[in-house]
Amino acid sequence: MQIPFNNSFAALPDAFYTKLAPTSVSAPKLLAFNEDLAKLLGIAYDDSKELAEAFSGNKIPQGADPLAQLYSGHQFGNYNQQLGDGRAILLGEAIDFNGIRRDIQLKGSGRTPYSRGGDGRAWLGPVLREYVVSEAMHALGIPTTRALAAVSTGEDILREQGMLPGAVLTRTARSHLRVGSFQVFAHRGQTDDLQTLTDYAIARHYPDANGPMDLLRAVCTAQADLIAKWMSVGFIHGVMNTDNCAIGGETIDYGPCAFMDNFHSGRVFSSIDQQARYAYGNQPDIAVWNMAQLATALIQLFPDKDAAIEEATEIIHAMPAQLEAAWLTRFAAKIGITHPTAPDAELIQSLLNLMQKDGSDFTNTFRALGTASASDQFTERDAFAAWATEHAARVKNIPDAADIMLKNNPAVIPRNHRIEQMIEAAVAGDMAPFERLIQAYATPYTHTDADLATPPTSAEIVPATFCGT
Repeated sequence: MQIPFNNSFAALPDAFYTKLAPTSVSAPKLLAFNEDLAKLLGIAYDDSKELAEAFSGNKIPQGADPLAQLYSGHQFGNYNQQLGDGRAILLGEAIDFNGIRRDIQLKGSGRTPYSRGGDGRAWLGPVLREYVVSEAMHALGIPTTRALAAVSTGEDILREQGMLPGAVLTRTARSHLRVGSFQVFAHRGQTDDLQTLTDYAIARHYPDANGPMDLLRAVCTAQADLIAKWMSVGFIHGVMNTDNCAIGGETIDYGPCAFMDNFHSGRVFSSIDQQARYAYGNQPDIAVWNMAQLATALIQLFPDKDAAIEEATEIIHAMPAQLEAAWLTRFAAKIGITHPTAPDAELIQSLLNLMQKDGSDFTNTFRALGTASASDQFTERDAFAAWATEHAARVKNIPDAADIMLKNNPAVIPRNHRIEQMIEAAVAGDMAPFERLIQAYATPYTHTDADLATPPTSAEIVPATFCGT
């Protein structure tokens, strides 16, 4: 097996990680492999057994330099001084055929010094959920980590539900640098390491940035764009802790994530989000809060703290307007408008208000706007008809409005009940539903299987999602 490793993070000082190999497993079996991504990364191999050995952690590919990264972070608003990769090992990095450097990481690969009492393993359900959802997000055009492989381990692990089949996910990312990666050194007063990390992040992600404040601006812009894209497809991350906020602007760590069915701005699925901190409608504010924590860390690099605080405050205070602009751009396209103006925000919000009042399905309502059947999504059809009249007047001079809507409103998204059904089948040894979802979600704007677009029945509703740790 050949992976063209070109490692850079492993060359940083020892303070950034602990080097160690993954823990081997008893009977690895390849469940899924992303051929397209593998080709992009230049990975060559002989057979599935070789893939299973490498992506279970049993055999370290030549050129890998495995390590667990150190970071800290705020979890539900409370600072934890040391987190780190408690069940993940970074094998190394490869530069893909587009010239993009990507991490290759095993998740569920055993204990590390950062496991904090955990077993370092993952069970099959969350591994397949992250594989399916992250690949769906990629197809939706949303920056995300991607799934390269899923391997069953042949070993059961203990969770609240009992003994469950173990698995390892291999994912790629533009990097695994997080807000928490900066926080840990700022909190410890290790400003030399903080400066090294800042320089590394700039070189890797934002080479045009000139120093820490430019880095902060760039990350704020990337996060504003990312959150707007989440909102536009009804995605709820579920655990927007600062250790799950990637500097490179990708969606990372698909734990208790979910997509909404019927719209409500306060929708929560995460079983650990008891106070609804990370509810759908709170995600923009949390993104700003997370960026404020990054700013707090970066300020430690400046001898003149007052001047740094003033500049950082200005950057953070500008972010809500960035989010609003990004949100307007995304949602305006969902109703057929490519050059939105301020009044369009009111038109969009009035539709969302109608949807929330009526319990309309988020994805299907927007999709139906491009097919002249949106009234079917409402019981209060007169109210929707009034909105539709206003909308028609707005887009009457946009000849391709219907096409714009169809290109910006997916027909299918990874609905929670379909994901759960897929997991149940996989646990029973049937991977056909997984394969079907992977194929369907690869073309979310054109896929036509009606059952995958159908909201859950009352018996199928999944009220809560779980981390899997």
